[in-house]
Amino acid sequence: MDKALIAMSGGVDSTVAAWLMKNSGYDCIGAMMKLYTNDDIGLELDSGCCSLADANDARRAAECMDMAFYVLNFTETFAEQVIKRFASEYENGRTPNPCIDCNRYIKFERLLHKANEIECACIATGHYAGIRFENGRYLLTKGADPLKDQSYVLYAMTQNQLSKTKFPLGGLTKAEVRAIAAEQGFINAKKKESQDICFAPGGNYAAFIERYTGRRPKKGKIVDLHGLDLGEHEGVINYTVGQRRGLGISASTPLYVCSICPGSNTVVVGPKESLYSRELTAKDINLIAAEKLDVPIRAGAKIRYNQAEQPATVHQLDEDTLKIVFDSPQRAVTKGQAVVIYDGGIVIGGGTIV
Repeated sequence: MDKALIAMSGGVDSTVAAWLMKNSGYDCIGAMMKLYTNDDIGLELDSGCCSLADANDARRAAECMDMAFYVLNFTETFAEQVIKRFASEYENGRTPNPCIDCNRYIKFERLLHKANEIECACIATGHYAGIRFENGRYLLTKGADPLKDQSYVLYAMTQNQLSKTKFPLGGLTKAEVRAIAAEQGFINAKKKESQDICFAPGGNYAAFIERYTGRRPKKGKIVDLHGLDLGEHEGVINYTVGQRRGLGISASTPLYVCSICPGSNTVVVGPKESLYSRELTAKDINLIAAEKLDVPIRAGAKIRYNQAEQPATVHQLDEDTLKIVFDSPQRAVTKGQAVVIYDGGIVIGGGTIV
């Protein structure tokens, strides 16, 4: 019987994923990833995805299924590859997606390494996505539930990682997952999901960065598209492209953040129409469905998690650069975010917007 290492967070998704893997014949081992301590992120209360309550929920779920359960300490890697990267990106005028970095460096690197150490055939997680093998390549596909599909945050997975990963929830809806959990009597069947970034609960990212780094953000100028001084900003970490509220300036028409310039410590604002652009460049790319794009292709591309794919032409300029030209202008293309390209339900690949 093959062994499988199951990433368990204490939530309903990972619990049902474990149950499905066990019922498909795997010898399952549950593992909760300890990503940070409250001291690491400057919180006094036990909260977030690494809380004692979540660990207890995960352990009880594993015990209910007669599975071994361990807590794996990945705090050092998480601090270096996710939290520090998050803070640095904001300080440099970009808006990162730490969930992508967590998947890239923790779930499908460190966890897979641990699975290899204990001779597990694969790992499994509660992501809503699919994997299939076709024409000599492993493909990442959308989850069946369009409201829960998580393929966007998984675009950085490699062929090796895909070959050793299972997504048992890929063909299920959230409602079906909760129904399975209720039928099996799992204690977390009705457990609510957190919408926050795990290490910055409450969504005040600027306050977290200031607390984490110990650096007070430096005030600077808010200027219009022509460089005219309109007021003072509270530090670039407080702003992101497309933002309208909280600018603290008055104008005859609504103004939005168009760009953030950490070199000059300025925030540039303009009218709504100035937010739109048809082209973007992405670096640090990862292609899944092909080794490389020899010719421009037509695809759907999305520049944020909750956006529908937009028709575009994708050019690969070199081994680490994509140029994407949309059929119609896109609002608030944001440096630091990911662009992910699709062929229908298949993820072609993606990269970081620069």
